[in-house]
Amino acid sequence: MRTRIALVLAVLVSIIALSACGATGDDTLKVAILAPLSGDVRTFGESTRDGALLAIEEWNEAGGVLGKQIEVIIEDSQCNAEAAVSAANKVIDQDGVKFILGEVCSSASIPVSEIATAKNVLQMSPTSTNPSVTVNEDGTTKPTIFRACFIDPFQGAVAAAFARDNLDAQTAAVLLDQGNDYVRGLAEVFIAEFQAVGGQVVVQEAYTGDDQDFSAILTKVRDANPDVLYLPDYYSTVNLIASQAKERGIEAAMLGGDGWDSAELDRSVVEGGYYTNHFSPDDTRAVVQDFVSKYEARYGSTPDALAALAYDAANILFQSMVNADSTEVDQVASAIASGTFPVVSGEISYDSQHNPVKAAVVLKVEGGEIIYTDTVAP
Repeated sequence: MRTRIALVLAVLVSIIALSACGATGDDTLKVAILAPLSGDVRTFGESTRDGALLAIEEWNEAGGVLGKQIEVIIEDSQCNAEAAVSAANKVIDQDGVKFILGEVCSSASIPVSEIATAKNVLQMSPTSTNPSVTVNEDGTTKPTIFRACFIDPFQGAVAAAFARDNLDAQTAAVLLDQGNDYVRGLAEVFIAEFQAVGGQVVVQEAYTGDDQDFSAILTKVRDANPDVLYLPDYYSTVNLIASQAKERGIEAAMLGGDGWDSAELDRSVVEGGYYTNHFSPDDTRAVVQDFVSKYEARYGSTPDALAALAYDAANILFQSMVNADSTEVDQVASAIASGTFPVVSGEISYDSQHNPVKAAVVLKVEGGEIIYTDTVAP
């Protein structure tokens, strides 16, 4: 309990110090962090806040950005569209913010992006993976909206390449929730890419988000005896399906996406399985280990992918200001779009839709632990 209280006090002191650094006006650069700090996914917001604050502290200690100290304004956007819209309007209209780090969830980032676009504010989401965050309905790119994470379909392609190249899989079964855009998007890309490189999808079965009994579709998987079973769903559903698969003696290697990335993933039922993710603290690259060491020293815990992506998002934003020699929104946006950034989650450049072009990591569940296995480039 004392450790928890000390950490909370440290964060509060950090926020106060960051807000107090430098005088208001030309000597201060206002940046907002919008993240869910209450509700069901508050840990997502806490990691995002802490990763971004670590980067901001480092920039301020080094003299700020172009001589300006960074003033942080933090709002609880709750991973909710209505709350996020309210938070975005507040920081823009009342606080005069021109740069937003956040939101975490796509459902909140999309409406924020519409406000930011209309008001010429730059938004950099660390973790919102839906393509619509940066792209309008007519297919045009939102000029001042970016993200630090890869988009969902990319993971499907990475998983297919890993299955063929690393696991030498010839056949695959794919189970998916047709009503979940995230799951369906990953599954469709995995199927297309796996078949394109010579693999055969021997089972493709759908279920609904309310299903609890998967015996019928798992019987088909058992009878087909595939090399891999692709389960691109969130950890709670994966726990159910994987448990029932084990009960039926299915021995296919299980694969998934970043929806598996939770402390509540039942590692015993996905033992030997793999999933794609944005970051691994076991990555041996110097930039990763340096970040992990600093984060652990600052917060007393190992950073997750959300913390790493928030740290990256902040560093991409500030480095782009330096590259542009400007804190004008349009010039910073141009510098992000044309830049290359060697950050924690991989070397990033941007495509025409403001999505990062970078590698993904593949993690393995082994002996009850999450083990870094490989990095797969696009």
